[in-house]
Amino acid sequence: MTLKDLNSNWIEDLSQPLMIAGPCSAESEAQMLETARRIKETNVNVPIFRAGIWKPRTKPNGFEGVGVIGLNWLKKVKEEYGFKTATEVANAHHVAAALDADVDILWIGARSTVNPFTVQEIAEALKGTEKTVLVKNPVNPDLALWIGALERLLGQNIKNLGVIHRGFSTYQKTKYRNNPNWQIALDFKSQYPNIPMLIDPSHICGNRIGLADITQEALNVGYQGAIIESHSNPDEAWSDASQQITPEVLADLITNLKVRNSDFAGFEGEMGRHRTLISDLDFQIIEMLSQRMKISEKIGKLKKENDIAIFQPARWKEITEYATLKATETGMSPEFIEKIFKSVHEESIEVQNKVMINK
Repeated sequence: MTLKDLNSNWIEDLSQPLMIAGPCSAESEAQMLETARRIKETNVNVPIFRAGIWKPRTKPNGFEGVGVIGLNWLKKVKEEYGFKTATEVANAHHVAAALDADVDILWIGARSTVNPFTVQEIAEALKGTEKTVLVKNPVNPDLALWIGALERLLGQNIKNLGVIHRGFSTYQKTKYRNNPNWQIALDFKSQYPNIPMLIDPSHICGNRIGLADITQEALNVGYQGAIIESHSNPDEAWSDASQQITPEVLADLITNLKVRNSDFAGFEGEMGRHRTLISDLDFQIIEMLSQRMKISEKIGKLKKENDIAIFQPARWKEITEYATLKATETGMSPEFIEKIFKSVHEESIEVQNKVMINK
């Protein structure tokens, strides 16, 4: 069996988004039970309670989770409030302890997904399990690594699989803690439509602002649910305090979400016309980019003949300033236009480099 053959149908009710919520980290039994109680009392549909037991941090000497004792608190949450439970595992030891505590859903974190050795160790420890296993996207924007992690799990006969889109690290400063890079996640969803995909707005945003917007955007493109960090006292949280919300704020967020209908019945004709126009414009864009690269090739020849360096900082500054101005004038996002022009500029440099190299 391949991933394309897999029909991972572990989500019981597809008529509404699956919500997983709970604190970033388990800190105490009291904190876990209070958070669970307050989520339950909001009466919103959150069937799964999450908490980090082991917390891999970027730097040492910080809080790295309470360890195995926290699994007992997860069990109490399940017993007292009826939640299924979920936690992250990063090695075989974590897997064994989580399975022994009857945790229902295990997820592989972004730092682990990036390492095939780690994923293989986890997969072998989970071999044949009927538990649900979710895989977060790797920290770097590499679709093949993400897919490879799932293939390793399937290779160990683990079939209840899903993925979590939590965004990707970038050296550029943006409004997000982790850039969504929607296209990578949507490419995955396009290739494997039968593998459920959840959004992790907490790690994408890195703060409480925009959580609802990111979650709604994900539902708009057909994600099956979300995993959101909720804490009884977010400001005092021991890890990622700025991105956690109270159970009551969580309830408001979930209540205001709108699930979009994927059926175009009744307006297929209008949708078809719009898509035809978009296809035509896309073709024109490709044609114009082809013409631009032909001009870049001519510029490359001139630079070669006159021993001029390919990259001209002043010219690049002029292009970006003009692009930003035109983006503002047309009501488009300057960040979006800058991203496009950077890609075009990189391709133009590549074209000119080929000219320089050829005899």
